[in-house]
Amino acid sequence: MAMGLKFKGGFKFKRGFGFKGAAVACLLLATPLNAQEVTADTVVATVNGQDITVGQMIAMRESLPQEYLALPDELLFKGVLDQLIQQTALAQLGEESISRRDELILETQRLGYLAGIVLDETAIGAVTDDSLQAAYEAKYADAAPSKEFNASHILVETEEAAASLKAEIDGGKDFTELAKTRSTGPSGPNGGELGWFGLGMMVEPFEKAVIGMAPGEVSGPVQTQFGWHIIKLNETRMAEAPALDSVRDELAAEIQEKAVMERIAAVTEAAEVLRKDEGLDPAILKDTTILGE
Repeated sequence: MAMGLKFKGGFKFKRGFGFKGAAVACLLLATPLNAQEVTADTVVATVNGQDITVGQMIAMRESLPQEYLALPDELLFKGVLDQLIQQTALAQLGEESISRRDELILETQRLGYLAGIVLDETAIGAVTDDSLQAAYEAKYADAAPSKEFNASHILVETEEAAASLKAEIDGGKDFTELAKTRSTGPSGPNGGELGWFGLGMMVEPFEKAVIGMAPGEVSGPVQTQFGWHIIKLNETRMAEAPALDSVRDELAAEIQEKAVMERIAAVTEAAEVLRKDEGLDPAILKDTTILGE
């Protein structure tokens, strides 16, 4: 290929990289196949008698980063096939020297992959129009309108600096201009504007101060873990429940998390589990010599 392709697993191959001589006996499919005749088991190459199939190529393509999927079909096909030929040849050598450590790593990776299949299916199947509607109603149908706040602030390092700013504002200085020139927070260039936020979105001392203020009021120094604030409450409003479409992704994530946790608990509870770890020193996990060579 004209460019290097780096696939998951750490392999990166470029045009011209290959195996020579008798090290690899590779046979490519010589007769073009009708697309209707192709199946997952259709052989596209053999390496030392081991088949590489269309199914394997498709599976590899599925694991590629998005940037490679935009490549022309012909270029990507060649890259994937070259990759599988090279991996197969290397894997055959690896089979000859695989250690118990390698076998255990492969076994745990297989367990993780298979468990992931079940949990992916569980998560995907849990999100339906009905489950989304039910989750929306449970979360928002009986929720009372909540108060939201629009505020600005000036952040400085010391209480003295904050008190000085408050005095300047009380004396007629413009809050926005002082925020632009004196605030150390990221909102300073925007005049200290924080936009709209609801309860629970700000740290407690900041929120407590805002709740006790009236629109247009400027607070005295307020300390948080970020420093000292002078806060101006611009306005308040009562926020109605959001539309379902605006919280669809959030609800879907909550549904999936709940379904996955319930599936894990149910499957584990139903399994016959005999634990035999009593008396083992937890530090034994650090002893890699147990794995052998």
